[in-house]
Amino acid sequence: MRILLTNDDGINAPGLKSLEKIAWDLAGAKGEVWVVAPAFEQSGVGHCISYTHPMMVQKMGKQRYAAEGSPADCVLAALHDILPERPDLVLSGVNRGNNSAENALYSGTLGGAMEAALQGLPAVALSQYLGPENVDIDNPFEAAEVHGAALLRKILAAAPKTEQDYRLFYNVNFPPVPAAGVKGSRVAVQGFRQGVTFGVEPHLSPSGRRFLWIKGHDQRVPSTPGSDADVNLDGYISITPMRADLTAHDMLSQFESLNT
Repeated sequence: MRILLTNDDGINAPGLKSLEKIAWDLAGAKGEVWVVAPAFEQSGVGHCISYTHPMMVQKMGKQRYAAEGSPADCVLAALHDILPERPDLVLSGVNRGNNSAENALYSGTLGGAMEAALQGLPAVALSQYLGPENVDIDNPFEAAEVHGAALLRKILAAAPKTEQDYRLFYNVNFPPVPAAGVKGSRVAVQGFRQGVTFGVEPHLSPSGRRFLWIKGHDQRVPSTPGSDADVNLDGYISITPMRADLTAHDMLSQFESLNT
C-alpha cells in the first residue's frame, strides 16, 4: 500500500510518530508511507483551506514534507504536487485529545480526512482520548499504537467497494485508557455532550491590551447513550462512518410546504 499521513498537531507531534508506526504496519515492507503535515499546529481549523494565500512546502526528509497550511491544504499539496502517484489510503492523526461528539465539527484532523474523501480516496481520522488513566503514562498514544493497525484492516475490509457522490470517511477515537484497558470497538453515531460548547476567557496583556483565549469544556460530560464519546468513556474504540453531506435528510419532508 501507498499511504499518505497528515495531522493537525503539526509535523513534530508525538501522535504523528504513532501514526507512522501504524501506517508502516499496514503498508508492509514493500509499501510506502508519505507524510505531508502542517509545519505548525493547526488544531481547530476544521476543513479550512488556504484559499487566499499561498503556502510554503519544505522537504524534511525522505517522503516527509511540512506545509505552512491546514491539514486539508496538506492533502491537496500531497495529491496534486508532492506524491508521484495517488495513495491507496489517507490517515489523519493521531490527534492528541478526542474528536468525538461536537469536537468532530471543529477538528482539523477530520478536515484532512474529509478532504481526502472529497478527492475520492479512502480516509480515516484517528484521535486519542486523554484522561486520568493515560494522560501521564510514558506513551499516551499507546492504545492507538497497539490497536490501530488491526482496527484499520477491519474498517477497510468492511468498507463499500464502490461509492458515489460524497464518499465515506471514518472518525476513530481511542478511549482514555492504556492499551491493555481497551475493551473492544463499537460502531457509534456522533454524540452530543449537553452544554459542552466553546467559549472565551478574556486576559489583559502587560501593556493593557485585551485578548481573548478560546476555552473548551469538560470532556467527561456524559454524551448520548451509545454514541462515540459515550463508548469511549466506557473503554471502547469508537468508529463513526461520516460523509461531508450536511443535509438534514430527516427534515426534508417537513419543509415540503416551502416548495413552490
